[in-house]
Amino acid sequence: MALAIDEYFPPRQSLETLPVMRALVAAHRSLAELKGVAKTIPNEGLLVSTLSLQEAQSSSAIENIITTQDALYRQQVQPSQADPATKEVARYVDGLLVGLQAVRRTGLLTVNTIIDIQAELEGNTAGFRRTPGTVLRNEQTGEVVYQPPSPERVPELMSQLESYLHDEAPSDPLIRMAVAHHQFERIHPFYDGNGRTGRIVNVLSLVREGLLDSPILYLSRYINQTKVRYYTELQHVSNTGDWERWLVYLLEGVAVTASHTTRLVEAIGDLLHSHKHIIRQRHRFYSQDLINNIFRHPYTKVAFLEQDLGVSRATATRYLDALASDGILEKHRLGRQNYYVNRDLVSLLFKLPALEEQGNDRHATAPLGHAAAYSAASEKDYRS
Repeated sequence: MALAIDEYFPPRQSLETLPVMRALVAAHRSLAELKGVAKTIPNEGLLVSTLSLQEAQSSSAIENIITTQDALYRQQVQPSQADPATKEVARYVDGLLVGLQAVRRTGLLTVNTIIDIQAELEGNTAGFRRTPGTVLRNEQTGEVVYQPPSPERVPELMSQLESYLHDEAPSDPLIRMAVAHHQFERIHPFYDGNGRTGRIVNVLSLVREGLLDSPILYLSRYINQTKVRYYTELQHVSNTGDWERWLVYLLEGVAVTASHTTRLVEAIGDLLHSHKHIIRQRHRFYSQDLINNIFRHPYTKVAFLEQDLGVSRATATRYLDALASDGILEKHRLGRQNYYVNRDLVSLLFKLPALEEQGNDRHATAPLGHAAAYSAASEKDYRS
C-alpha cells in the first residue's frame, strides 16, 4: 500500500547516506568531465540539436511512442512526410528548447515553465488535470497500480515542488533533482506527457544549477534500458518513504550517462575536426558555417544551407552535390526534394553501444508488485 504523498515529501530524514554519497561523488565527477569536454565543441547548437533528438526518441520509447532516428531526421527535412508518432516525438525537442530559453532568461525553473514545456510537447494548453478519478492501470490486467493525488491538490503540490527545486539549503543539487523527479511523477499533474516533461525538467535543473552549460545529458536511454528497476525504485519510495535506493539508482544513471555522453562528444569532436580538414583541403568553398550546418543537421538540405550560409539556392545545391560526390555526404531523395546525410556522423549516432548499469541488477530479486505492472502501462491516464 502506497503512503500518502505528504508522508515522504519533502524528505524528513537525512538523504546523504554512505551509498548515496558514493554515488554522488561518481555522478559529479562524470558530469564535470562532460561539461569540460563539451566546451571543446565550438558551437553548442551542434550538440543540442543532435543529442536532443536521441533523447526525444528514447524518452518517448519509455511511453511506447515508437519511431526511428532515421524518421526523426527525415521529419526535419520534410515535416509533411512524417507519420503521427514521429511528429509527436519531434515535439520533445521543441519542449526542451522552450524550457531552456525560460531557464536561461530567468534563472528559474518555475511551474509556469513546466506547464509551457508540457503544452509544447502535447500541442495543446489543457494544463493541469482537472477531472477526478485519474488512475494508472496495468494495460493487461486492468489492475490499478497507482492513483495520483486529486486534481484539487495539484496546484498546491506543484508550488511546493517549485519551492523545493529552488531551495539550496536541504541537499546537493543532484539529490534535489532526483527527489524532484520522483515527486513530479507521483503528482502526475497533467493528463498526458508527464514522463517526458519530467525528464526534460531533469536536464534543465542541471543547467540551472550550473552543473552543465547545455542540456546534453539525457537519462531516458538509461531509464529505458533499466525500466523495471526504474519503476521498482519509484514505487519503493512511495511504499516505504525510504529514499536511498531511488537516489542511488538515479545518481548511478547520471554517472553512467554522463560518461557515455563524454565519449560520444569526444567522438563527434574528432569527426568534426577530420571533416573540417578534408573539406578545407579539397574544396575552395570551405567555411565554418558549412561545417556547422552538416553537423547541426546530420540530414541537411539545400534550404538549410541557403539560410545558414546566406547563399543562393544554386550555390547551396552545388556545394552539397560536391560534398556528395566526394563521399563526405550521401545524397537521397524524399518526395520531390533531395536531402544529404552526413554518413560518418549518422553512423556514430545510430550505432551507440549499450549503457553499462552500475547497479548490476542488485535489486532485480526485490518484489516488483505494482512497479512491474506500472512499467507495462503507457504514459496515458486511465480513468476509472
